[in-house]
Amino acid sequence: MEEQKQQTAHTSGGSGVISLRPLQLSDVDDFMVWATDPDVVRFCTWEPYTSRDDALAYIAGTILPHPYCRAICLDGRPVGSLSVTRNEAAGDACRGELGYVLGSGYWGRGIATEAVKMAVAEVFGGARPELERVQAVVDVENEASQRVLEKAGFRREGVMRKYFMLKGRTRDAVMFSRLSTDDDS
Repeated sequence: MEEQKQQTAHTSGGSGVISLRPLQLSDVDDFMVWATDPDVVRFCTWEPYTSRDDALAYIAGTILPHPYCRAICLDGRPVGSLSVTRNEAAGDACRGELGYVLGSGYWGRGIATEAVKMAVAEVFGGARPELERVQAVVDVENEASQRVLEKAGFRREGVMRKYFMLKGRTRDAVMFSRLSTDDDS
């Protein structure tokens, strides 16, 4: 098995070193910080976690076997996570779906933007060689996430009306994408 490299970047505000690494079972207490926060999960498809055992089961059953799910770390400590999931339909296998979450105490520092840039570089740099496109579907009301993607070099492709259900409500979404052939700038 090939050893996974850990990318690092410094935050623009000088608040620490950002890195990506696989999330581990031993990270459950850090995971619970963001996964239990209603503000953090407002735009997520899941409800806040209330049980450490449920979080451990999720990490073991979903995160660990995932081909590209990473902890977003600040100075080595997980403060969020992100994933790129390949679409499984044969005709859609060239694209992956980006998702990310960051603890609310770390919002507004450029951490999510740097983590997304690092993940895209890893994915297109060989971690997921089958992918030519990474896309993100963002709730129209999640303006902060839209800014993260724009700053990370994603292109806004348009609004998809009544595109998905979130917590019992039909929602509009904005589609963003990066292609493996896009410039890094």
